[in-house]
Amino acid sequence: MDSELSVEPQSLKKQSFKSLERAPLDIFSPLHGHFSPSDPLNLEYGAIASKPAIYGHPSNALALPGPQNGFSSESRNLSTAATMERTPSKWKNYRVISGHLGSVRSIAVDQSNLWFCTGSADGIIKIWDLATGTLNLTLIAHMEQIRGLAISNIETCVFSASDDKQVKYWDLEQNQVIQSYHGHLSGVYCLALHPNINVLLTGGGDSVCRLWDIRTNMQIHALSGHDNTVCSVLTPQMNYQVITGSHDSTIKLWDLRYFKTMATLAHHKKSVRAMAMHPKEDTFVSASSDNIKKFNLPRGEFLHNMISHQKTIINAMAVNDEGVMATGGDNGSLWFWDWRSGHNFQQAQTIVQPGSLESEACIYALTYDVTGTMLITCEADKTIKMWRRG
Repeated sequence: MDSELSVEPQSLKKQSFKSLERAPLDIFSPLHGHFSPSDPLNLEYGAIASKPAIYGHPSNALALPGPQNGFSSESRNLSTAATMERTPSKWKNYRVISGHLGSVRSIAVDQSNLWFCTGSADGIIKIWDLATGTLNLTLIAHMEQIRGLAISNIETCVFSASDDKQVKYWDLEQNQVIQSYHGHLSGVYCLALHPNINVLLTGGGDSVCRLWDIRTNMQIHALSGHDNTVCSVLTPQMNYQVITGSHDSTIKLWDLRYFKTMATLAHHKKSVRAMAMHPKEDTFVSASSDNIKKFNLPRGEFLHNMISHQKTIINAMAVNDEGVMATGGDNGSLWFWDWRSGHNFQQAQTIVQPGSLESEACIYALTYDVTGTMLITCEADKTIKMWRRG
C-alpha cells in the first residue's frame, strides 16, 4: 500500500486556477453584470488507492468502506409508492479526510470541480483536491471559527465569514486577503454570492443581512426585519431575490431592487438553520427541528412537508440535479430524500474518527460536487467525509 506523504505547497500554481477579468459593470443593471460561470468539468471517479491515516498530518486522506411544484395528496402518494419501488442504490462513505484542528464548519466546491475548500473552528481555510482528497493549500484566515465560505465563478477567489465579525476576500493567485468587509456587530453566520450581480450577502448575529459591493467592499444596504440571528441565506437567479432564514423561526423573501420584504414565511416553529434550492426548479426547502418544508418561488407559496421527521437539529442540506436531497443533523444522522415526493429513502449515521467523543458525531455542513455524484460532509470530529452511491 502506498504510504508516501504529500508535501503541502506554499502557494497554488496559477495553472490550476485560471483567473478571469471582472468587468466594471453596474451592480443592479438588468442588461449587464451577469456572471459567466466556467464550464463545469465532469469527472469520473474510479477506484482510488487507499492511504493510511497518520494522526496530525493535515494532507493525509484515509479511504474507508463506510458503514415543481405543488402536488395533490393523491399524486404525492403515487409518487412515494413509485419512489419506494425504485429502491435507489445506497449512498456510502468511501473516504475520510483529516487535517483540521477543530470542527469543520463550512464548505464550498469550485465550479471547475477540481477542488473544494473547508473552514474550521480553528480559524483556518484548507483547499483540497476533489478527486484525491489531498491538501493543496492552507490559509490562516480568522481568529474564530469560519461559518461560511463562497467561491467566485469568475475569479480565483474565496470569501469567508467568521464569528470574529469579519468577512474576507481571498485572492488565490496571491494567497492573501485583498479586501475585508466591516460592518457586522456580531458573528457572521452565513454568506452567499448573488449569481447575477456583483453582490455579496452576509447574515449574522446582529439579525441583519448585509449587501456588499464586491469591488469596493462598501456596504450597499442592510436588510433588517428579523428578530434574531440570520443563519442561512439563498440567492435565486430570478427577480433579484434573496431568501433569509433566522433563529426567529421565520423566512423572509427580499426584493433587492427596492430593498423590501416580499413575504414573511412563518411556517416553522423553531430556528431555520438550513435552506437549499433545487438546481433546476423554482422551489426551495427549509429545515428546522420541527420539520422540512418545501416552498415555491418567487412568492413563497407553501407546497408540502417532507413525509418523515429527522427528529434533530438540521444544520445543512443540499439537492443535486437528480432530485436527491441530503440533510445533516446535530446527532450525526445523514438522511437522503426524494425531492418530488418528500420520501426519505435512506438513513445513514456518521462514524466519528478514533479518539473522538461520541458527542462529536455531528454534521455541520454538506454539499454536492458539480456533477451531483459526490456528497461531502463537514463534521464535529474534525474530519471531512466523502459519500457516493454504492
